[in-house]
Amino acid sequence: MFPRRTQQRAPSPTQVVVLSFLGAIAVGTLLLSLPIAHSSGQPFGLLDALFTATSAICVTGLIVVDTGTTFSVFGQTVLILLMQTGGLGYITFGAFVAIAAGQRVGFRERQQLQTQLGARDVGGIVRLIRWIVVVVVAVELVGALLLWAPFAARHGLAVGFWYALFHSVSAFNNAGFSLYADSLSGYVGNPLVNLTVTVLFVLGGLGFIVAANVFTKLRRRRTKLSLHTKMVLSATLFLLGVGAFVVLLFEWTNPATLGPLPWHGKLLAALFQGATPRTAGFNTLDYGTFYPTTLLFTMLLMYIGGNPGSTAGGVKTVTMFVLVGSSWSFLRGHGELTLFGRRIVVQTVVKATVMTFTATMLVGLAFLGLVGLEPTLPLLPLAFETVSAFSTVGLSTGLTAELSAGSKLIIILLMYLGRVGLLTFALALVEKRSPAGIRYPAEDIVVG
Repeated sequence: MFPRRTQQRAPSPTQVVVLSFLGAIAVGTLLLSLPIAHSSGQPFGLLDALFTATSAICVTGLIVVDTGTTFSVFGQTVLILLMQTGGLGYITFGAFVAIAAGQRVGFRERQQLQTQLGARDVGGIVRLIRWIVVVVVAVELVGALLLWAPFAARHGLAVGFWYALFHSVSAFNNAGFSLYADSLSGYVGNPLVNLTVTVLFVLGGLGFIVAANVFTKLRRRRTKLSLHTKMVLSATLFLLGVGAFVVLLFEWTNPATLGPLPWHGKLLAALFQGATPRTAGFNTLDYGTFYPTTLLFTMLLMYIGGNPGSTAGGVKTVTMFVLVGSSWSFLRGHGELTLFGRRIVVQTVVKATVMTFTATMLVGLAFLGLVGLEPTLPLLPLAFETVSAFSTVGLSTGLTAELSAGSKLIIILLMYLGRVGLLTFALALVEKRSPAGIRYPAEDIVVG
């Protein structure tokens, strides 16, 4: 009697998302390790190549070498492709290539795209992919054209356009990579560079589903904004305003940051520094010279991060919106949370709580690991680095290049988990099981 052949189970959509990012990181590491990728033509250390590839794919922006002087044009092109792939998502990028080649996107592939983009259903997912890619390319080209003039004044027309394109792609994808060693500090007083880059990373951090909903609303007046869109827009405007205000409040007289700037320069720099913790990663001021109070508040903004289904990281604005709203509703003695005339189901509140708790535990354990491996480094910059890595922000006080090999591996893991999402990663590890059909009796317990 022949043994029964077992049918191999196809990987779930969440598993495909998790594995696709690992594959992209592996390819990026290989390409960045090639001598042709470096200005000197010399081979690159494998760990540094892995760190840089992970930072680019996970659109973080933490660096261990100076991007502009270390990498050749080939290497910088690889970084652009990695940032674009990481921002769109490897599956989204691959699906667009398949659609452009005339291939059919099956139901399983649509499920994978739904998981990666955070869409509510698989209906219209192919049309959404086409719209996303067209909008992304158009926005990045417009951003490059706006940045071309100030960069061309410094580097000439050809090199200036390359710098403009690189920074436009990096900004929209919230990657934070810059061809300057001091990020955009040389343009701290340039309104065109500051406002263009800010608009690019805010648009990239809105989320593709939100952008599509707003675009449809602008075209068709009768279309209503979804509850998700209203929450995202409200949280985004609130955090942008609060971030800029806090930087102005604490750094106004700091001689190393806002102090020497004129009042209009202070407003511009505060707006940029208040917005960039939304996981953009660029800076026009040196974060190593900020007051501790500003750094602590910046860590909070980084931890919240951007919006679901976007190029940004963090625990996400909607998650915090639900947590704060449900807490306030509970303290007022109300039942289920209602927002904008809509009821939030209990499962959503539980999901937000689990995500925040898990993220906090992961960041805390990673920070303890870094403290153990780097006993001579100050605690606040280490904590800042930890939150920046997990939230895929890329801001740093200047410690990244000083980290040991073990610490770099911790940062790499944090960037990866922060990009794919803790919930997605957890679901990819746990095989979906059918419910047991048994419901146990409830009993009240004492909490608090």
